[in-house]
Amino acid sequence: MEKESLINYLYRFFDIIVLLFIVFDFGYDFEENYNSPHVIGLLTLSIGLLAFNAFKFFTYKYESNKKVVLVNFIILTVMIVLSTFIAIINKDFSWSYILQKIKPILEGGLIIYFLLRLMILVRHIYDIYFNPAIVFVGSFMILALSGAFLLMMPSATSNGISFTNAIFTATSAVCVTGLAVVDTAKDFTLIGQSIILVLIQLGGIGILTFTSFFAFFFRGGSTFKEGLNTKDFIAQEGLKDVFRAALNVVIFTIGVEIVGAIFIYSSILDNPNIDNQFFFSIFHSISAFCNAGFSILPNGLYDESIRFHYYFQWIIMILVIFGGLGHNIVFNFYQYLKTYIIELFDKKIIHKQVPIITLNTKIVIYTTIILLFAGWIFLFVSEYNNTMLEHNTVFGKITNAAFNSVTPRTAGFNTVDYTKFTVPSLLFIIFLMWIGASPASTGGGIKTSTFALATLNIFAVAKGKNRIQFRGRRVSIESTSRAFAILCISLIVIGIAIMALLILEPEGTPLLTVAFECFSAFSTVGLSLNYTPTLSEPSKYVIIATMFIGRIGMLNLMIGLLRQMNHQFYEYPKENILIN
Repeated sequence: MEKESLINYLYRFFDIIVLLFIVFDFGYDFEENYNSPHVIGLLTLSIGLLAFNAFKFFTYKYESNKKVVLVNFIILTVMIVLSTFIAIINKDFSWSYILQKIKPILEGGLIIYFLLRLMILVRHIYDIYFNPAIVFVGSFMILALSGAFLLMMPSATSNGISFTNAIFTATSAVCVTGLAVVDTAKDFTLIGQSIILVLIQLGGIGILTFTSFFAFFFRGGSTFKEGLNTKDFIAQEGLKDVFRAALNVVIFTIGVEIVGAIFIYSSILDNPNIDNQFFFSIFHSISAFCNAGFSILPNGLYDESIRFHYYFQWIIMILVIFGGLGHNIVFNFYQYLKTYIIELFDKKIIHKQVPIITLNTKIVIYTTIILLFAGWIFLFVSEYNNTMLEHNTVFGKITNAAFNSVTPRTAGFNTVDYTKFTVPSLLFIIFLMWIGASPASTGGGIKTSTFALATLNIFAVAKGKNRIQFRGRRVSIESTSRAFAILCISLIVIGIAIMALLILEPEGTPLLTVAFECFSAFSTVGLSLNYTPTLSEPSKYVIIATMFIGRIGMLNLMIGLLRQMNHQFYEYPKENILIN
């Protein structure tokens, strides 16, 4: 046991060395980073890690630990074999040239190795602290702080960045909001944009989901505590299949993003204004699916080269809708189609009368369709003689109205200047932002199901019913209570944020502009009336807190802090409260 403990300490020491090398390599863009001694250092570190992991594989007693070590060993082996192969095919060139050729492979391999080790660290935290809500909130906080420090590295920005702007950008990325105090295209280098992209991906589907994915993939299972930590985030009711669900979430997300990137790439091949089309496609596919709203174009999607590119905009809309629906809705439909096709071709199977499409799926789909269609009609009529005048074709106007109906649902992309919108349009967009996406999705807001339950409850109370009934099902009292708690908390948080900005900002700031900003921050949308870059330092921290609370959910935080472990098996006498 002492031997294994010593090995673990050595393991952590190597992790720190790898981290320092990665930070130095990418964070400080000096000429020395490209010379031969630096690359030899990377190569020596890689060979040392390979030997150490081989030693650990034969030393560890537990099979689960051996599996993780084996994966590390394979990654490092592939990295060194590839480097050797490249060195052989370039043997006629100088050593300096060969080392520069293998440098990207060594960097990529060490980054993957470190990320796997980071997942193991997060997994270890599960065993130390047992509170799902706090672990969930803490993972986002650590991710945002880590991202801020990474964005402050010299090579991440063009002209440097303050801590306030770095933490604002990192929080906006982790909370998949899209509000920006600096220009993502101009002020961040390729390395900085890549850091933002990783933060968006981890924030979109959650670091806990990634951790569960690695735990299931490399170890074939996980602990009971991990199940409790993960099941709420991926909306899994039971613990039985929680890690298989996490595996499906990661595979589904990456799969959709790859397909989206391919379609985006095909749509911009003839666009000379986009330099790195490959990175552009990947960035916008992930940003769209995660409903982040970040863009690496100087003016976002309002850029002239994209503003009238309707095929590209429809691809973005589809990705946003898929991300905003949530994986559980997509999986539920997949299960329905799978069962339908099997029963269609195999007549011997007896049809089961148990409904496959859940009540949650029905409510989410109906609410989403109604909101999208209502938003499209309203904005088409409201903006027809205003912002739509620059679109000459009917299809262009339809696309523009559809895009502006989809993007306020927490996506945050803009193909128009929102300062030119009419007041009714802005108020309706605030309403769409407040509702947001669906539960267990990459989007924010109070969620479609919350809004639907609140609306259905109004009709139930008006009819004299004490419970909500919909499509032959009864909604639980717990769901209704949670929906109204979320509604109240959202309005309280947004109201406090609005008052804080009105106090901190100069007099004369329009109330509608401030309200739009706060609703956008809380619902993790990212749309702005060009107000974000003008915020003062204290106001930026107000928006940071609003984005963070909107993403993690104030109710989740309160549950984690206030929920008692002991249950009370008694009830107090009931008394009605007068509500007129």
